[in-house]
Amino acid sequence: MAQTPHPPAALTAAPARPAPRLLPAAGIAAGPLFLTAGLAQGLSRDGFDFTRNALSQLSLGDLGWIQVAVFLLTGALVLGGAVAIRRALRDTPGGTWAPRLLGVFGASFLLAGIFHADPGAGFPAGTPEDRVASLSAHGTVHMLAGTVGYLALCAAFLVLARHFTARRQAGWALTARLTPVAVLAGFAASATTVAAFTAGAGLGLLVLSAITARLTSPARP
Repeated sequence: MAQTPHPPAALTAAPARPAPRLLPAAGIAAGPLFLTAGLAQGLSRDGFDFTRNALSQLSLGDLGWIQVAVFLLTGALVLGGAVAIRRALRDTPGGTWAPRLLGVFGASFLLAGIFHADPGAGFPAGTPEDRVASLSAHGTVHMLAGTVGYLALCAAFLVLARHFTARRQAGWALTARLTPVAVLAGFAASATTVAAFTAGAGLGLLVLSAITARLTSPARP
C-alpha cells in the first residue's frame, strides 16, 4: 500500500504557547504591594499619622530606604503590567494609548522614588507640626511626578472604558469611568485631610490591578 507522505517539518504548525504570565502578574501585584507596604510602615513608624502624612513621606528618615525601594519596585511592576495590557489589547480600541498612559504612570513612581517628598506635619519624628510652607526642588519634582502620573492613570481608565464599551462589558466600562472621578475627588479633598488623598490614590491603584487582571486573563473573551 502506498503511504501518505508527511508534510515537511517546516510546514508543520507549532502548538500555540500561552502568553507569559510574569508581566500580567507584575501589573496585578503593583497596587496591593504599594498599599500593603505603606500601611505596614505607617503603623510602625514613630510620628506617622495617616490623617496628616502622605505615604510619600515614608521615604524620609532612617528607614526611608524601604519606601524608596517600594516606589521603584511599584513603578517597575506597573510598567510590566502596561506591556502586558499592550499585548492583550493589540489591534483593539484602547490598545495603543492605554498602555502608553500607564507607562507614564509607572514612570511617575520611579521619579517619586528618586525625588523625595518634603518633611512636615510632624514626620519624621521631631519635624515641626505645621505643613510645608514651600517645596524644595526634590519635593517639587516629587509632587509634579505624582500629579502627572495620576492624571495619566485617569486618562488611561477613560480610554479603557471605550474598550470595555466596545466589548459590551458595561460594569467594567462604568468602573473605568467612575474611578477617575473618585481619584480626583480624593486629591481635591486633600486640602482638608491627607487621608482623602491616600484613599483616592489607593483606589486608583487597586482598580488598575483589577482591570489588569481582567484584560490579561487567559479566559478573556
